[in-house]
Amino acid sequence: MIRVLIADDQPLVRRGLALILGPDPEFQVVGEAEDGARAVALAGELRPDVVVMDIRMPVLDGVQATAELARTLPDVRVLALSTFDMDEYVVAALRAGAYGFLPKDVSPEELGAAVRIVHAGEAAVAPRLLTRLLSAYVRTPAPARAAAAAAVPPDMTPREREIWQLLATGLDNAEIAADLDISVSTVKNHITGIFGKLGVRDRAQAVVAAYESGLVAAGNGSG
Repeated sequence: MIRVLIADDQPLVRRGLALILGPDPEFQVVGEAEDGARAVALAGELRPDVVVMDIRMPVLDGVQATAELARTLPDVRVLALSTFDMDEYVVAALRAGAYGFLPKDVSPEELGAAVRIVHAGEAAVAPRLLTRLLSAYVRTPAPARAAAAAAVPPDMTPREREIWQLLATGLDNAEIAADLDISVSTVKNHITGIFGKLGVRDRAQAVVAAYESGLVAAGNGSG
C-alpha cells in the first residue's frame, strides 16, 4: 500500500484528491495539509511514501516545501501539482527535488498512475511536456546563476553526450535506440552512466541539466 499525503490550500481540491485516491486499495491517504509548512510537519510525523504537493500555497510554497522534504526526508517522494502545465514554478520544483509534476486537470487514472510511478522512484513527467515547459522558461540564465550553470562533465563520452542530447529533446529509450541503431538495453546502460556523471536522479533532472549546460537550447526541443 502506498501512503499518500495531500497538500493543497483549497479544501475542495484536497477532498477531491482524497476521494480519487482513497477508494483504490493500493493507496492510503494518511493526511491532508493546507500549506507547505504543515505538509513538511505532517510528513515528519506520518512518513508518507508520496506527497501530492500543490506548487502555490501560503506560509511555505510547494517549491520550498519540496526542497525541505528532499533535505530532511529524502525517502518521501513529491509529486507536484500545478494549475497550469506551463508554469515556471514546476521547473523550480524539479530542481528542488520533486519526482514529477502533473497539471490539476489530469484524469483520476493519470493521477493514480503518476503516484505509482513516483513511488517507484521514476519521474512522472511526460518527456515532451517537460521539454515544452523548459523551452518556455529555461531561456537565458539569470546573471545570479550564470556562473554556476551546469557544465558538461569532462569525462562524458561522445556517445553519452549524444544520448543525453536526444533524451533532452524528449525521446524515450526506444526512440533513442532506433535513432542511433543500438539496443534499448545499451541506451539504458548509457543513461545510468549519464545520471552518475551529472549527479542527477532521473530524466527530469537530466533535462534540466541539459538546458542549463547549454547542450540543448530553449526552443530546440520537440513539441
